[in-house]
Amino acid sequence: MLELRPNCECCDRDLPPESRDARICSFECTFCAACADGALRGTCPNCGGNLVPRPIRPPHELAKHPASTTRVRAKRPCGGVSGR
Repeated sequence: MLELRPNCECCDRDLPPESRDARICSFECTFCAACADGALRGTCPNCGGNLVPRPIRPPHELAKHPASTTRVRAKRPCGGVSGR
């Protein structure tokens, strides 16, 4: 089951579970659309995989299987993207 991480690993932008701006790779590294499409050019800086839109969990399932609250941040800036 997807963790639905709460933020962009590059810029730390909030990405709530219903966000259509979240992008993930096959390892669930999570980025906002601006970072994914911009500085990262659609490629995960961690594994080299492609970044795709994250699915949105229906509200009734989100109640049973909540999103993660653990924020993940890159150890170094992603492609020149600065954090908050």
